[in-house]
Amino acid sequence: MKRILFIHGKNPKPPPHVHRDLLLRCLAEGVRRIDPATAAAIVATHAFSLVAWGRLFYQEEIPAFADLPWVEQLLSQGSWPEDDIHDARPVRYRMARLMYQIGDHLPWLIPLIPDSRVKLSIQETETYFSNHGNLGAHIREVQKQPLREAASAGDRVLLIAHSMGSIIAYDALWELDHLEGIRPCVDCFLTIGCPLGMNYVQKRLIGMQHHHPRIYPGNIRRWVNVAARGDLVALDPTLADDFHGMVLQHDVDSITDLRYGVYNHYRDNKGLNVHKSYGYLVNPHVARIVYEWWNES
Repeated sequence: MKRILFIHGKNPKPPPHVHRDLLLRCLAEGVRRIDPATAAAIVATHAFSLVAWGRLFYQEEIPAFADLPWVEQLLSQGSWPEDDIHDARPVRYRMARLMYQIGDHLPWLIPLIPDSRVKLSIQETETYFSNHGNLGAHIREVQKQPLREAASAGDRVLLIAHSMGSIIAYDALWELDHLEGIRPCVDCFLTIGCPLGMNYVQKRLIGMQHHHPRIYPGNIRRWVNVAARGDLVALDPTLADDFHGMVLQHDVDSITDLRYGVYNHYRDNKGLNVHKSYGYLVNPHVARIVYEWWNES
């Protein structure tokens, strides 16, 4: 059996059943543009499920259909606006990127960063890592449960992790491997808009914190990382160099980075949002990965 698990990123989300349907619509539309039969099979077999941890972290949800008009707009576009290529990296992007880099290497300067978005993103990540009230452990358990079930059933798993969800997924996989002995587990680990390239994040991953002799999870067959142009959360868009030790230790067969020519065309009332998961899922690069994984023998 094939399973596609999606773990979402930061910020409050719609109710899980609504959020899952919107995400599936985007993924299916992206795949449909490559091969309608594969898209239909993914939907018909109910292979797609959402790992929803947002309510645990934020104690709130956004209105059920807040994202709907913007998703409809995204999916109705037959071609992408040329302006998006320019808008993805405006002049202010350089300043915001510099602020992220400061917070990445000098965390004690975070309170002085004037950009509230940068500051909030780093602070939310720190809230997860601090595990106050065992919050981080509870969130990882939400991710681990479907992975345990899939491993027990011998299912092939495509785990798609967006933004902060990639940190949670990585830590959960480490615990499943080294604390529960569950391997193999994930056939393909697909990270989108991923912050795992950040120095600040890498130092706080569970394998690093425990000073375990094996610092990497060993239950991923291959890892593909996709970063859209202008996505500040993917501050360091290449992971193959940072996690090359996983390949050397045979913990993963390969790590591949896709960044050039990747655009996220999601827009809402605030303008272009190159980090949004909906835009990533309909992207042809991501859709191609899903299509090829589904059709592997």
